[in-house]
Amino acid sequence: MHIWPGSPYPLGSSFDGGGTNFAIFSEVADRIELCLFDDDGTEVRVDLPERNGLVWHGYLPRVWPGQRYGFRVHGPYEPSAGLRCNPAKLLLDPYAKAVDGEVEWGQSSFSYTFGDPDSFNDEDSAPHAMKSVVINTFFDWANDRPLRIPYNESVIYEAHVKGMTMTHPDIPDDVRGTYSGLAHPAMIAHLKNLGVTAIELMPVHQFVNDSTLVDKGLSNYWGYNTIGFFAPHNGYASFGTRGEQVYEFKTMVRTLHRAGIEVILDVVYNHTAEGNHLGPTLSFRGADNRAYYRLVDGDEKHYYDTTGTGNSLNVRHHESLRLIMDSLRYWVTEMHVDGFRFDLASSLARQFHEVDRLAAFFELVNQDPVVSQVKLIAEPWDVGDGGYQVGGFPPLWTEWNGKYRDTVRDFWRGEPSSLGEFAARFTGSSDLYEADNRRPIASINFVTAHDGFTLQDLVSYNEKHNEANGEDNRDGESHNRSWNCGAEGPTDDVDVYALRERQKRNIMTTLLLSQGVPMIAHGDELGRTQQGNNNVYCQDNELSWVDWARAREQDVLTGFTARLTRLRAEHPIFRRQRFFQGRPIRGTNMEDIGWLRPDGQPMTDDDWDGGTQTLMIYLNGRGIPDRDELGRQVVDDSFLLLFNAHHEDLEFTLPDESYGNGWETALDTADPLLADDRRRFPAAGSTVEVPQRSVLVLQRSF
Repeated sequence: MHIWPGSPYPLGSSFDGGGTNFAIFSEVADRIELCLFDDDGTEVRVDLPERNGLVWHGYLPRVWPGQRYGFRVHGPYEPSAGLRCNPAKLLLDPYAKAVDGEVEWGQSSFSYTFGDPDSFNDEDSAPHAMKSVVINTFFDWANDRPLRIPYNESVIYEAHVKGMTMTHPDIPDDVRGTYSGLAHPAMIAHLKNLGVTAIELMPVHQFVNDSTLVDKGLSNYWGYNTIGFFAPHNGYASFGTRGEQVYEFKTMVRTLHRAGIEVILDVVYNHTAEGNHLGPTLSFRGADNRAYYRLVDGDEKHYYDTTGTGNSLNVRHHESLRLIMDSLRYWVTEMHVDGFRFDLASSLARQFHEVDRLAAFFELVNQDPVVSQVKLIAEPWDVGDGGYQVGGFPPLWTEWNGKYRDTVRDFWRGEPSSLGEFAARFTGSSDLYEADNRRPIASINFVTAHDGFTLQDLVSYNEKHNEANGEDNRDGESHNRSWNCGAEGPTDDVDVYALRERQKRNIMTTLLLSQGVPMIAHGDELGRTQQGNNNVYCQDNELSWVDWARAREQDVLTGFTARLTRLRAEHPIFRRQRFFQGRPIRGTNMEDIGWLRPDGQPMTDDDWDGGTQTLMIYLNGRGIPDRDELGRQVVDDSFLLLFNAHHEDLEFTLPDESYGNGWETALDTADPLLADDRRRFPAAGSTVEVPQRSVLVLQRSF
């Protein structure tokens, strides 16, 4: 087979209509073979003829989309020096746009013989390896454009491609658990009814099922084990893995965009599936170990790990940084996604040792004309020293606010002395973000996510119950800030059941009426339970999937959640673009926000420190400093929010006429269907009974 010199750019495989160009980076290789595979597994090897700027490349005429391929890198194998080339191991293209097959675990995937880590294993891995696939990039986007929904108008819904649709009765069996299933009209209708503006997909980059889980009959369900940063995971494809998964993913994005829903990807650039020094040789390790992975200074046999997975991507090296940035641009420009949530983002800022907001990664993102314009959400921690960085990311970024999660959980389970913290989190966490000129939208507010208890389990279990994971319940977080409301797990006690339902509504109300950007975990509005398992990363089954049969029993919660998102959308007072100042509004003697005791009087310092679980918040609709698209000042109604996290019913006294001359009920977590039909109250001095552990939202009527 005659190969032409081709081009060093772009990396990966690129079909031009007459053939395909192949290019791969390696600073340490002596020789690289391109390996082409027929349908029957027959392999043809061709040496890449050119090396330019540390990129090996070549062009093959008449190589078409659907062609499976891989690389064999010849070079030094000296683990003590960080060099791990082994041409017996077929390598996945680091820039593969599609992947066929999965790893069949065995000795051949490893460069040493089991039981002897210092040995060299030359068993051919090709028969058991994933294969890269040449794709056709053509797709009819039908004038699809980025939605660019402002953060303050966003409601994010974290979801798993497979888990969302596997049991949905209205979705055909052959597309359940796939990209097509997620784009089905039944799913679109649910998301639209719920008021969702963006769906944040758990990892869809090609990932690997760990051999340790496969041996136990489990799998890496969550997908935080990436091996291909450009390829949509082939396990979520419904009709083919020779590039069809790319078409299917694009169709899903186009369909969601037409419904007005953005697509955000949860991306895992902090590590790969190749693990520590005893891990398999699948791609990056065999291509250029020292370029792609951060090694221990002075001990290059071992990997520097701030992720808890065995390795960390080497963000000190230009090639790792190029890989990340090329991948991000590809998903925006070619796949039309609207943003990214960066898993363990602190690890990407460790150019040296500490997490540094001036790291090269942040500089590259900030100056990039494509990536800087989409939603950038950090999980602002990793497992290394000083890794917890909530509030510490640069101004362009938003953050998963772990302090919000912890505070709201504590408040509603009755933890004492959390009132001041609760007030700070409810109003957008200005203590974390205002000093560096960020706004409330910097806070991605969440109470539950994929990792940890679901909302149902948060109010149903005091302890984790992870026995199904095969680790004797040792895995997962033990301090969940949860409260079972009086019984552990399922119960027939009607009082406990009623309290749990109210607590779920309390938490949803807090989440969706807080300043910042709310994120709902998939199925929380449907009462999804994992039976107390707070770490279902390995449970690809009914335990982790959304139970749509149970969802029919949760119509009240689903409808209540939808009403909350509508209230938020209709009233900009709940989604301000600037922080409250606590100062009188110009031309009035009323502040933009008021903090009141249940007796209607302003809070004092002693009240904040008193350990009480009750609070009345006044939100002044005339005090919004935001401007609409025409430059006009935003004006809204005013609201009173009455929070009673106490274990007894309490009477609240409404404040004087300066706050409002009359109020009516907008929402009541103790009366979710508003059976009392928007009760009306005169203003000054009238009392309102707020049941134990509930929220009453009053809207000024005149």
